Formats: sequence, C-alpha cells, structure tokens
Amino acid sequence: MIILTVAAMCLLAIFVFFKQVKFGDKPQGRRLDRINASQNHRDGAFQNLSDTPQLAEGASYIKILYNFLFAKGARNRPAQPLPSVKNDLKGLLPKENVVVWFGHSSYFIQVDGKTILADPVFSGKASPVNGTKAFAGSDAYKVADMPDIDYLFISHDHWDHLDHKTVTALMPKVKHVITGLGTGAHLEFWGYDPAKIKELDWNESVAFNDGFTFTATPGRHFSGRNLKRNQTLWISAVLKTPLHKLFLGGDTGFDNHFEAIGNEHGPFDIAILECGQYNPAWIYIHMLPEQVVTAAQQLRTRKLLPVHWAKFSLALHDWDEPIKRVTTEAERQNMPILTPMIGEKVALDTYQSFSPWWEQLK
Repeated sequence: MIILTVAAMCLLAIFVFFKQVKFGDKPQGRRLDRINASQNHRDGAFQNLSDTPQLAEGASYIKILYNFLFAKGARNRPAQPLPSVKNDLKGLLPKENVVVWFGHSSYFIQVDGKTILADPVFSGKASPVNGTKAFAGSDAYKVADMPDIDYLFISHDHWDHLDHKTVTALMPKVKHVITGLGTGAHLEFWGYDPAKIKELDWNESVAFNDGFTFTATPGRHFSGRNLKRNQTLWISAVLKTPLHKLFLGGDTGFDNHFEAIGNEHGPFDIAILECGQYNPAWIYIHMLPEQVVTAAQQLRTRKLLPVHWAKFSLALHDWDEPIKRVTTEAERQNMPILTPMIGEKVALDTYQSFSPWWEQLK
C-alpha cells in the first residue's frame, strides 16, 4: 500500500508539472486538420525528409545522461562574464540594415524598414526548470529593449528557441508571427491573437503587402516541449524583402536540403546558421561546425553568421569550441564569416571583420 501510494503521488506530481502554462498546448481542431493533411506528417508525427535517428549508432541515452552528469569539462561554461555591446535598438535609423545577435539563437534584424525578431529567449534559462541557466554576461538584452516587432520568427518549440516568459512579454509589441505548423497552438494558448499567427508547412510561403515574403524551408531536427515529440513542425525560412534575401536557419543536422534551398532560393545576402551544442551522439539533428560552413556554401550565401552558442551549455564541448572550429573552417573554405560580440551591430550591406573576442576569456 505504501509503494502504491508513493507511486500515485509521483504520477500526480508529474501530471501537475506538465500541466503548467509554460508547456503550451497541443494542436486541435482546424490546426490539427492542417497537420494531418501535411505530406510531412505521417504515423501521428512530423517526419524529416531523410531517415533521422535521434541518436547515432552506438550511442545510448544512459551514456549521454552519464556524460552530462559526470563528464562535463571545466570549460563547459566561461569562467568570466561574456562581453557585450548595448545598442539602442529603438533608436536605429530607419535606413539601417543590421543584424544584432543576443547569444544562442536569438537575434534581431532591421532590414528595408521592418523589424524581425528570431527565437528570443530573454528569461535567463532554456528549460522548464532552473538547470540550464544563461552564461554570465550573455543576458544583456531584455524585452524592454526591443522596439515594435513587425515579424516574430519562431523556428520550433524547443525551450531554447520558444520561451514562454519572453514571448508573452513581447505580445503587445508583435504585429505578425511566422512559425511552423502546430507551433501556433502554444502562442494562442498564451494569449496571442490567432489572426497574427502564420503557420507554414515546408515550402509554403506567406507574402505581406510591404514586399516581405517568408518561405518555410526544411530542417533535419525534431520538436516538442514535453515527452511527446514531433507534434509541431520545425522550420528554417527564406526571408525575401524588397532589396534583400536572408536565410534564417533553425536547428538542423546536415543533409541535402541546404543544396536544394540554395539552388531554388539563393544566393543570399546572409545566412544565419546554428554552429554549437553538437555531439557525435546526435550528429543527425545538429551540425558540426565544419558542416555549418559547407551548408553556407551550398546555400550560396555571401556571408555566414554562426549562432547557437555563447549563452547556454547544452552539450559537452567547451563553450568556445564551436566558434574556434567554425572560423577555422570558414578560413579554409574561403567563406566570409561574421563573429560579433553579443549586441554588436552587423551591417547587412557591407562586410565587417570582428576581433576574436572569445580569445580573451578563459
């Protein structure tokens, strides 16, 4: 009887935990009908274009858990606060075409007079609990620092890309949301006007009267904020403006979709690609830094901005290993690469060289 009581209490605690508002909601009604009609949704879940095991051959969840608990190195997090630059985003000149990176996968774009905010996480953590905290110095920007946002882009619903606290605080500033099929269920549950949310399947586009067009393109990844995966779609996006073309990459493993996107939509003025939080055990769903540069070449981009590093420790590598490896490979492949500090303005229309600021830290 004691064992049954303890087990029942544990199950109740788990049920209550996953019922918290920050976990969002599941797709229902017409949203679910759209999902079921998608050619990318089969057997009750979204599928990648290529067969994509969650773990590489020979890897196991037990081994991964052991390594996370006991094998993280001393340099998994920086020993000093990260440097940053605080720009007044509300005071940008209307004709400034810039990208401002906030660490990890969060960044702001002003281009051709419009503002875009991608995967903002300003709450200081990337999980439903307090275990995955931002590096000291990396949370330089907050929701209050953001101007009005014409387009909020959410690549997928993982905690390090879709943050409940951040997006709910942003709600009064946001005019439109661009995301993948099903992800709008979370936002609507949190209070967003459904009329503002545009959910796209791969290769679907939405055009706006101001000359901006978003086309959702594939990634090789997965989704989910709880125990059930792949109920919403993960996307990258081609952003076409009156005078520019940008590639907004979400999390992805390397695959032939980059070459297909480059052939159909390229060349790009800039590609923003994820370069960190990788491991040989999950090679199919996250790129190694060297693959990031090859992907940029296949996309036919003029410049590469590597992100998904310098804010959270979600893998076992040293905190600065991704930027060291990706810059070395970019030099080898002759790919122009942008390496700003958090908050520095990156000009879209010219090429800038940035100092290797990470070399000054331990």
